[in-house]
Amino acid sequence: MSSAQIVSIFYSPQDQAAKEKALQSLTTAQIASLQNIQNKAAAITGHHPTSAHHVTAASHVATAAAGLAALGLAAPPSVTPYTPSHFWQPAGPTTDDIKPFNDVKPFNSTANTPNQYNSNHTNNNNNNSPPYQGRSIATQKLRLVEFTAFMECTNGQQTEKHIFAQIGCLNPTYSDPLLEDIDIRQISDKFPQNKGGLKELYDRGPSDAFFLVKFWADLNIPPTMADENGAFYGVTALFESSESMTISCSTKVCSFGKQVVEKVEVEFPVYQNGRYIYRIDKSPMCEYMVNFIHKLKDLPEKYMMNSVLENFTILQVVTNRETQETLLCIAFVFEVSVSEHGAQHHIYTLVKPNNDNH
Repeated sequence: MSSAQIVSIFYSPQDQAAKEKALQSLTTAQIASLQNIQNKAAAITGHHPTSAHHVTAASHVATAAAGLAALGLAAPPSVTPYTPSHFWQPAGPTTDDIKPFNDVKPFNSTANTPNQYNSNHTNNNNNNSPPYQGRSIATQKLRLVEFTAFMECTNGQQTEKHIFAQIGCLNPTYSDPLLEDIDIRQISDKFPQNKGGLKELYDRGPSDAFFLVKFWADLNIPPTMADENGAFYGVTALFESSESMTISCSTKVCSFGKQVVEKVEVEFPVYQNGRYIYRIDKSPMCEYMVNFIHKLKDLPEKYMMNSVLENFTILQVVTNRETQETLLCIAFVFEVSVSEHGAQHHIYTLVKPNNDNH
């Protein structure tokens, strides 16, 4: 596929399937070619990717058109700039990791009337509920204790592990703040809208089982792990409950709001220390995810990675296998970490306005 075709596809708002296919077929040479287009565009427009100012969607289109002109190519026809949600940071690079939605007032702030939103924090400040409820990914029936996405390399007898994303074992107290609320409408277009999609699941409830996790993924793989031949890519998750049941964990990888692949795992309870434990241990990532990570980290600039990640999401739904009740629903969105501290995350609860019937 030529550079002109790839740029045309990525700046077209119409053919999302072609965008996804183009991303998967992107080679290192084509990435370098696109970088060359960008550099030539910068020379023409004066826009340099290393500048820290916010770039509008219109300027991205102008830059692409100028870059194509510099190579003697025609600009993509009928380009309509895509205006990203304020959920994600602008496509231009930033020097620091900043909390997402920094321009959005938290929906559980005092500025909102008490009945404006279906708050999931009711009575979570009293001692009748455990301290982790309302302060972590948890309901009365199930709690996510730990989540890790990683790669592992074994050289002889030595094993190295790199963590892409992680939610560590948290033990919040009553003095810790409650999670902030985020209107589900701000992310619903990033997830499937058909049967079993995020909106339908939320409408079915229970509403306190829905969470959003913003990950800043660490793609800075150590040089000692650079040779990835034979590397294992996996996910480990740990849930706990006071109830004995069989759970089904569905993980859907989504691109441009459409499901690409789904993995369903069934876990049985193990009784430990007065609680029932459900452990997904070193579950292999699917081939699509492994290839996606390879392509992503080969992109030359972090803001390019973030532009791709803006349309990449994961939806994880944990249900009671017998009753089909939703126990937890976690929507994951991503950016690339630029922090020396590696992978980071922030957790929110998803809410819906009481007067929203759509």
